[in-house]
Amino acid sequence: MPMPATSATEGSPNRFAQELFRGLPRRYDLLGELLSFGQNARWRRAMVDRIVDARPRRVLDVATGTAGVALQITERTDGHVTGVDLTETMLREGQERVRHGAVPDRIDLVAGRAEALPFPDASFDALTFTYLLRYVADPEATVRELARVLEPGAPMASLDFAVPSGVVWHPAWLLYTRALLPVGGVLGGSDWVRVGRFLGPNISDFYRAHPVDTLVDAWRAAGMTDVGTRTMSLGGGIVMWGRKADG
Repeated sequence: MPMPATSATEGSPNRFAQELFRGLPRRYDLLGELLSFGQNARWRRAMVDRIVDARPRRVLDVATGTAGVALQITERTDGHVTGVDLTETMLREGQERVRHGAVPDRIDLVAGRAEALPFPDASFDALTFTYLLRYVADPEATVRELARVLEPGAPMASLDFAVPSGVVWHPAWLLYTRALLPVGGVLGGSDWVRVGRFLGPNISDFYRAHPVDTLVDAWRAAGMTDVGTRTMSLGGGIVMWGRKADG
């Protein structure tokens, strides 16, 4: 599973994401489950649900991290998965997980940028991406690049955090993300404290600049049809999906 070096022309959001998550690979998945109150696995499954019915043979998983989604895809389909991520420490942890998985020969992990994927047009018949668009300089251009590598008719699905609304859940979410999330440092150390302090404001700022309706429009402008969304866990997560237009 080769891991070529990432481009020296990475934008600052890319470098920031690499630095932010570099120290977390061994505890990343555990912390994700604990600090989402066990919802992360449910959200991932809901995302993968959106591609499995297509019975894909060549799947691209972008922002694959420690390969959790890639492994689930191989459990639920007969396809071969290519996982792409910026952070090589995360990919190394992912490689260990893949080696101990049921079908290690069906997952390849490579280092790369979502904004400039190292694949020809129409290379894949399904694509997933997780917690990605908040870490790129131009989300709309990134969605176009993701759609570029899909063949016509292929499904794409994504997962990210969201911002709950309402007079009860929005204040509760603010309290959780600003005050409680950084306490994950008890389990994850100083690296997780930094991530915990960053996530809440980052999520809020992202949706102020890119409301969900704007993201749906970006998918459609990139050539995706039948675009849909599902908010989950009282609005704390969002799954989005669509299909590359035919022809």
